[in-house]
Amino acid sequence: MLKGLFSFHNRYRILHLTWFAFFLTFVCWFNFAPFATTIGKELHLAPEQVKTLGICNLALTIPARIIIGMLLDRFGPRLTYSMLLIFTVVPCFATALSQNFDQLVISRLLMGIVGSGFVVGIRMVSEWFPPKEIGTAQGIYGGWGNFGAFGAEFTLPALAMAASFLTGGASNWRFAIALTGIIAAIYGVIYYNSVQDTPSGKVYKKPKKNGALEVTSPKSFWGMIVSNFGLIFALGLLAWRLEQPNIHFLNQNQMYLVWVLLAGLFAYQSYKAWQVNREMLIGKKSYAPSERYEFSQVALLEFAYIVSFGSELAAVSMLPAFFEKTFGLEHVIAGMIAASYPFLNLISRPSGGLISDKFGSRKWTLTIISAGIGISYLIAHLINSNWSVLLAIAILMLAAYFAQAGCGATYAIVPLIKKEVTGQIAGNVGAYGNFGGVVYLTIFSLTDAPKFFTSMGLAAMVCAFMCAFFLKEPKNSFAGAYESDLPERVTQTPANLAEEMNN
Repeated sequence: MLKGLFSFHNRYRILHLTWFAFFLTFVCWFNFAPFATTIGKELHLAPEQVKTLGICNLALTIPARIIIGMLLDRFGPRLTYSMLLIFTVVPCFATALSQNFDQLVISRLLMGIVGSGFVVGIRMVSEWFPPKEIGTAQGIYGGWGNFGAFGAEFTLPALAMAASFLTGGASNWRFAIALTGIIAAIYGVIYYNSVQDTPSGKVYKKPKKNGALEVTSPKSFWGMIVSNFGLIFALGLLAWRLEQPNIHFLNQNQMYLVWVLLAGLFAYQSYKAWQVNREMLIGKKSYAPSERYEFSQVALLEFAYIVSFGSELAAVSMLPAFFEKTFGLEHVIAGMIAASYPFLNLISRPSGGLISDKFGSRKWTLTIISAGIGISYLIAHLINSNWSVLLAIAILMLAAYFAQAGCGATYAIVPLIKKEVTGQIAGNVGAYGNFGGVVYLTIFSLTDAPKFFTSMGLAAMVCAFMCAFFLKEPKNSFAGAYESDLPERVTQTPANLAEEMNN
């Protein structure tokens, strides 16, 4: 596969066009972090408010990834990705035009929807690459797309400074943020006119039912309900954070109202799940062994994505301010140094997928990498102002490698669970990455950097233990084609056997 990677034909063309779509969504999603300190000073925001904006940036990605997953399975990645890219211009302009904290909260909540774009490419890539290459292909898609976080951290401050003539010498962060939305919207039109959902002659398989994830056993149904509650909890946690005295975005009554609405959302979501799975739950429908999958495996992948992508999201959001505060650096310099964390996505996430393809066990690849995440973050919690900046960067680069390789190893498994609902499973797993980001950033907003790194390290060690004992190797992990894409076997009859013998 790696030999064909540098071509721009057939499936490789689709891969390159799709990872670049993901790259642009990440540039937009992270276009606030490089300017967090500057915006805070210009709009007179308290430090707690700046931290809270980082959490808001992740919040709506949680439900959005689930909704996008359902739309994706129904309408296909071509249309879904194109519309999302075009929508991106809305929150980008909303952020660029914001004049106070409340307006920034709304704009960054909307920007969270853009972060759901990752899910779309997972299904697109799985349609064009077979299981034996899926880890590498998904790793390249995710890693090179995630490189957009580096693109935002590294290039946007310089772009804002270059455009400073528009504001009389001040860093023009508004221009830089607005421009990212314009570029993404233009590319949305280009993407729609340049790709197709599947190779010619291949049918795009859609789920038989829409509205919720179809599971194949009562045990999996209840596991899904618990999983959905975890995502609602993360949104409730954000509402609580927005009510705190040093934030003042919501008052107490408004917070309770949000909790009631979230409870209603959970009830509706559970009802839709019951509707989709009703026949199975009351015993009127059963699934053949080849059609079954265990939701417990999805849950383990959700946990793995919490400790990998969740920690990456949180780290990328806080590292510019961390380097600025810990080592007394200028915000432009701190932002560029912090960009060393997402920079590694260019090679680390693809390497996680490649190792998963070549190692021969997707389960043990994910287990070992999760342990690496834990150990590196537990070392990072020791960083303080007495350290050299170079040593701090080296430790965080090690943590970055394992966290991003963990993302690649996780999504080397996701498309192998059940092909027809890959979008929804990818959405659930991806949403839990944001769940992790929200929880970790909430911990950071309430404590300090050492406790922040410690919490991520301990969670990753628990995840490694769970994967070692409970994760199962997916069926046909290294096959040349998806089982659902193979021609159906013809039932043998005497006439068929006679015909075969004659041939």
